Amino acid sequence: MPLTTEKVLNALGQVIDPDLKKDLVSLGMIKDLEVDGKKVRLTLELTTPACHLKESIKNACIKAIHDLADPDAQIDIILSSKTSTSGSKDRPMLKGVKNIIAVASGKGGVGKSTVSANLAVSLASSGARTALVDADLYGPSIPMMFQVEDAELSVVESNGKNMILPIEKYGVSLISIGFFVDPAKALIWRGPMATSAIKQLFSDTQWGELDYMIIDLPPGTGDIHLSLVQTIPLTGTVIVTTPQQMALADARKAVSMFTNDKIKVPVLGIVENMAWFTPAELPENKYYIFGKNGGADLAREQGITLLGQIPLIQGVREAGDKGKPAVLIEDHPAKPFFEHLTGNLVRQIAKANTKAGQSQHS
Repeated sequence: MPLTTEKVLNALGQVIDPDLKKDLVSLGMIKDLEVDGKKVRLTLELTTPACHLKESIKNACIKAIHDLADPDAQIDIILSSKTSTSGSKDRPMLKGVKNIIAVASGKGGVGKSTVSANLAVSLASSGARTALVDADLYGPSIPMMFQVEDAELSVVESNGKNMILPIEKYGVSLISIGFFVDPAKALIWRGPMATSAIKQLFSDTQWGELDYMIIDLPPGTGDIHLSLVQTIPLTGTVIVTTPQQMALADARKAVSMFTNDKIKVPVLGIVENMAWFTPAELPENKYYIFGKNGGADLAREQGITLLGQIPLIQGVREAGDKGKPAVLIEDHPAKPFFEHLTGNLVRQIAKANTKAGQSQHS
């Protein structure tokens, strides 16, 4: 019997997305299907650009068609990705960016910028077009973490307006308020001036097409956060905390702000940083200096995903000081923890995008 579109769709209907637990056809991930004799051509539209399972899903599609439709089928599968809610009509800024993730914390000193930097580099290493925006006006640290403190920004004209070009490092497009201010002087700005500066970071930069934009927010829950939520179409936010009770109390406030009925930004998960201390000379030992499983308990309490627990390792700080995030160092003990965190975040983004797509069509 001839190979038909119906046969191919029936076969692909048996392939289950491991994260979303539904078949690819019902999820609408099969696009532009063409069947010509034995030739099958289709686009597999993934729910997020850095899908860690993209090759295994693609191979599962090929196997399903061969096993259930035609063993001699010649299959050409193009991988693409679905856009999130970015660039909505009421908030057109950053319309070329597919997923915008804000990394927040209730208080300072919990390693939010370290998490942001390693997330961005890990996503870029997977082949995703990634940007990192350092929106921490009062303590910009991303230039140091990428060793670009002395970088000179370039300006190009676009549609009659001068636009800033981001600095490129480790495959990540970087913009920081630290590029525009004297790092040795305190920034004394009132709320309106600070929020205006933040908006300009986004609107005056030529970003191009991006799969992911990571925004390193200032600590706390103030004017800048509210302004960002009202201006930028966020896919979701990540809350970073340490296990100690003081940090957890402030992290609860951050969760409460983003989930407030007037804001409604999905909290994609909790990152428990400095979860335990492991000395280099005793790599199997864990010392719970700041308490045990505080971030995990908070995630459970709030009904939010625990994206990862990152140990307190001296080399993480050293890597940041040297301008090379730990996830880039092949034998770094923290590398697998950051990669695990990134994989979990990608899964949560996929779920958020699917949920957003379903609500738009309901």
